[in-house]
Amino acid sequence: MSLLTADYDYHLPDELIASRPLADRTASRMLVVHKDTGTIEHRKFVEFPAFLTASDLLVLNDTKVIPARVFADGGRIELLCLDRPDPLHWRCLVKPGKRMKPGRVITVGGISGTVAEVFENGDRLIRWDGPVDLHRHGHLALPHYMGRPDDAGDSERYQTVFAREEGAIAAPTAGLHFTPELLATLPHAFLTLHVGVGTFRPVSVERISDHLMHAERFAVDSATTARINSAGRVIAVGTTVTRVLESLRTETPNQRINPGAHHGETSIFIHPPYQFGAISGLLTNFHLPQSTLLMLVSAFAGRELVLEAYRQAVAGRYRFYSYGDCMLLI
Repeated sequence: MSLLTADYDYHLPDELIASRPLADRTASRMLVVHKDTGTIEHRKFVEFPAFLTASDLLVLNDTKVIPARVFADGGRIELLCLDRPDPLHWRCLVKPGKRMKPGRVITVGGISGTVAEVFENGDRLIRWDGPVDLHRHGHLALPHYMGRPDDAGDSERYQTVFAREEGAIAAPTAGLHFTPELLATLPHAFLTLHVGVGTFRPVSVERISDHLMHAERFAVDSATTARINSAGRVIAVGTTVTRVLESLRTETPNQRINPGAHHGETSIFIHPPYQFGAISGLLTNFHLPQSTLLMLVSAFAGRELVLEAYRQAVAGRYRFYSYGDCMLLI
C-alpha cells in the first residue's frame, strides 16, 4: 500500500489516447482483472455477459451530459457552467479569469450576464437577465486530452444510451459501451450522479490523504436500493456508481446500503487501504495517471495488480480514456 501520489503513475504514449469513438459501441476490448487470483485476461466487451450470473445486478449512472461550455458573444470569454441553482444564476469556471471581476457584463445570445460574485476558488457566479439556452449556445466540454472541440457526432456518442437526467459536465464513460439491445439482456438498475469538473482535476499534493475531493450530486430511488440489497453480486458500471454506493454503505447484516430513497452530495475519496462494502465488481475505463479514479481502482484490486494491468494494456495497444477500451475487475 502506498499513500504517495507519485506511486500511482504510469507511462502512456499519446497515440493510445482515444480522441474518437469506435463505430460500434460494443466493439471495445476489455481487460479482465481477477483480483483474488491476480489473473489478467484480454477479452472483448461483447463477452461481458459471460462474466455475470443470474443473481448479479448491474448498477449504472443515468446522468445526461449538458453542453456546459459557452463562449460569450465575441468569443473572448469562455464559461464552463458548473451548476445552475436557478435559470438566472450560473456558477462557472471562466477563462480568462482576470477579466471577469465583479460587475463585469458579458452577453451570450444577446442575453446579458453580470459577475455577481467571485468565490475563493476562482469560480464566478453569473447573474443573467434572462434564461440562456445551453442547448442552443453551449458545447460539450470534452476532456482536454482529446485535443479537439466537440462536433455533431459527440452529441450522441458522448452520452450513454440510457442518459436521462440532465446535469453532468462529463460522461460516465464506463456506460458508453452499452447498447439498448445488450442492456435489455442484463439485470440492471439506475442511479444518478452528475459528474462534475473535479473528475479531471489532478491530485497535486504529495500524499493522497491530503487531497481535497470535490462533491457531486446524486440520487437513488428506493426501488433501486431494494434491488441492490437483495442482489447476489453488485457490479458497478463506473467509478461514479461506486462512489455513490460506497457513500451509502451500511454495516447492517443483509444490507449493502442504507434502505430507502437518497438525495444528496458525496465527496468520498476512495483510495488504498479502503475496504469496500457495497460493490463486488467494477466495470470501468482506463484512467489518467495520478488521478483519484486510478486510486479508487487500486483500492478495489490492489495497486500493484492494477498497475500491472495498465502495463499490459499499454503493451497491448489498448485505447485509453473516455472513448477508449474498458476494464472489468471482479
